[in-house]
Amino acid sequence: MQNLATVAAQVGVLFALMAVGAVCRRARLIDETSVKGIVNVLILVVTPCLIIDSFQRPFDSSMMHGFFWAFAIAAVAHVVIILFARLFSCGDASSRPVLRLAMVFSNAGFMGIPLEQAILGAEGVFYGIVYVVVFNFFIWSWGLYEMRGTGNGERWRSLRPMILNPGTVGIAIGLPLFLASVSLPAILKTPIGLLSGLNTPLAMLVIGFYLAGADFHRVVRMPSAYFAAAVRLLAYPLAMVALLFPLRAHFPREMMLALVTAASAPVAAMVSMFASKFERDVDLSVGLVSGTTLFSILTMPPVIAFAMGVL
Repeated sequence: MQNLATVAAQVGVLFALMAVGAVCRRARLIDETSVKGIVNVLILVVTPCLIIDSFQRPFDSSMMHGFFWAFAIAAVAHVVIILFARLFSCGDASSRPVLRLAMVFSNAGFMGIPLEQAILGAEGVFYGIVYVVVFNFFIWSWGLYEMRGTGNGERWRSLRPMILNPGTVGIAIGLPLFLASVSLPAILKTPIGLLSGLNTPLAMLVIGFYLAGADFHRVVRMPSAYFAAAVRLLAYPLAMVALLFPLRAHFPREMMLALVTAASAPVAAMVSMFASKFERDVDLSVGLVSGTTLFSILTMPPVIAFAMGVL
């Protein structure tokens, strides 16, 4: 019960921040244009700073061991859930890719990392970043492939973001510093730390803004959307716990809990962005992102508390 209360309290803090974003929208303090600017700052500036800041620590061989295993486990988990989504998704050509991506991709950056930071501290963020890097690899490869659709001559083109994205850039800068135990000078380390601290409030502000304008009509009329949401919020994170349970004696607890936290997050906002760009079922994608975000206040605390109890 103590674990449940701790996680629920931290999730409640995140939703309180989301409420600020919703109020800002209703009061017209921010609009679509300003939110898109905030999102760009989050993705292109704050995310790399957060990664670099998480690597600003003396080299630790056990953490490096956990880093590589976290990468391998996250990659395997993504492959398995992708196969599951392809086998058990339904719908037409417009909705099927949305449902598949909704099952696979969690909001591990905007929702997962703030929660990992609150519950597990800097070490949890260190391992949570690994999941985000794997997420970026798969969403810019398989996710792009799915959304572009068959018969599109550019289906496998423009995959540069799979290799070159804010996550991999942050890793490319931060990991060598960690391996060499190099601490940045204060003139660089201080602003990087301050910028990384913006991740939680800005991300929650953005999510709250979009929640305030969400339309759930498309989702409530589609049974397959309920199935996709249940997979994303419950089945997949519990499967991650089952995968890690027999390995719990071999890996750091913070690593395992960070992976479960990332896996338990709601549908990634990138699903809506891709649906809009490639003219898929945008209403369904927005409803799934918003709906699973709201329901995650009920699902994330017990799932993460359960993982804390058994791992």
